[in-house]
Amino acid sequence: MNPVIAVVGAGFSGSMAALHLLAALPRSWSVLLCEKAGSFGRGLAYGTEAPAHLLNLRAANMSAYPERPEHFATWLGGLPEDERAGVAVTPAGTFAPRALYGRYLGDLLTEAVVAEGTPRLHLVNDAVTDLVPGADGYSLRTEGGASYAVAGVVLAMGNLTGPGAPPSRHRLDPWRPEEFGRLHPDRPVLVVGTGLTMVDAVASLRGRGFPGRIVALSRRGLVPNVHAPTKPWPVPDLTAADLASLTRLTRRIRAEIAAAGRSGRDWRDVIDALRPVIGYLWRSLPRPERARFLRHLRPFWDVHRHRAAPPAAEAIAREIAAGTLDVRAGRILAIADGPGEAVVTIRPRGGTTDETLTVQGIVDATGIGRIDETGDPLLRRLVVRGLARPDAFGLGLAAGDDYRLHAGRPDRLWTLGPLLRGTVWECVAVPDIRSQAAEVAALVAAEVDRLPAGRAHPSERTRKASR
Repeated sequence: MNPVIAVVGAGFSGSMAALHLLAALPRSWSVLLCEKAGSFGRGLAYGTEAPAHLLNLRAANMSAYPERPEHFATWLGGLPEDERAGVAVTPAGTFAPRALYGRYLGDLLTEAVVAEGTPRLHLVNDAVTDLVPGADGYSLRTEGGASYAVAGVVLAMGNLTGPGAPPSRHRLDPWRPEEFGRLHPDRPVLVVGTGLTMVDAVASLRGRGFPGRIVALSRRGLVPNVHAPTKPWPVPDLTAADLASLTRLTRRIRAEIAAAGRSGRDWRDVIDALRPVIGYLWRSLPRPERARFLRHLRPFWDVHRHRAAPPAAEAIAREIAAGTLDVRAGRILAIADGPGEAVVTIRPRGGTTDETLTVQGIVDATGIGRIDETGDPLLRRLVVRGLARPDAFGLGLAAGDDYRLHAGRPDRLWTLGPLLRGTVWECVAVPDIRSQAAEVAALVAAEVDRLPAGRAHPSERTRKASR
């Protein structure tokens, strides 16, 4: 095999990293794309087959390539009519089922694998469990016992799963609705979390035929806002003083929204205008101010920034109006598991009297896990070995502006996507990740170009010696 850069994870982050690396690296280099799940290109986000699980971004914003913004919309429009079932055309834009987007990504990877010439993209369907440093790179080792010599690695594992909250033997995985089992229509189900994962969980429960009551609980009881038609709005002109204080920055953005309202515009225009500078805003805020954001403002930001597709939001609104979905603010104090049910003790937000709720199942919709909660063996070993360290808030991995891991040594380890949450904050949406993938690929290619001939990957030295 040619000298190799490995990508760990083949959801959107890893798939984009692999495709951009193929374009940026010398043709004598290959890419090893490793994925522990059963399929490539899908990950948790796009592995669902439920037609009601829609993308949370318009199709026009979902191209895999920053320089070709219409790529996905064109691909979607080229499908036969009977394969476009579930595509929702709304005044706010076109929203496709996530399963179709997973198929789109799979098609891109297939094209890369079967491209003419010497194969350069190699798929490894196995879990990566360790990276052992060597003189010229790393020995990448998998759960199945395989070992690969690689010159560098891009960590692209996507959203981390937490330890499973809350702990209960009646917990249901929102990403595996086929394992829900038989649910009794006269006994409620509790969904812990009220964000976008809750929206999907409700759709999954209804899709599995459960007609009963659903209770959704989070600390503040906030549900995602809905997408609406938007127009471009100029990026707010923020001062150094605005960027030094979370309170002042919040007031400044609210003033901008008020100004938009006076002009007959929508608050969404202003929030969307912030997208190109969110990383800059996050880095500019002093660390204590970022910590304040995480403690107090994050839920409010999330429901405004990460909005639901209109059909999904309308379905939730109908459920709430009908009383079949009860969205509540509060926290869980205790869970007592019984043979066929769980008794959950809840403290309502702002209340002093605890309540109990008896449910047949508890859906964990709390969302993304933290790096210090992960059970991923690779990440844990990298941290223990000193090759990686958590960011300042324990959300993901510490990395520099060049996406290289901060571990006190110049290793050829990069990361992108949700693992950068604590570093750049906004890194979970397709427009953010695809740009990161292109930048990472360019930086890795520049690193490869700087490698002296004597320090090339072992297989590269062997190939040169055989000439």
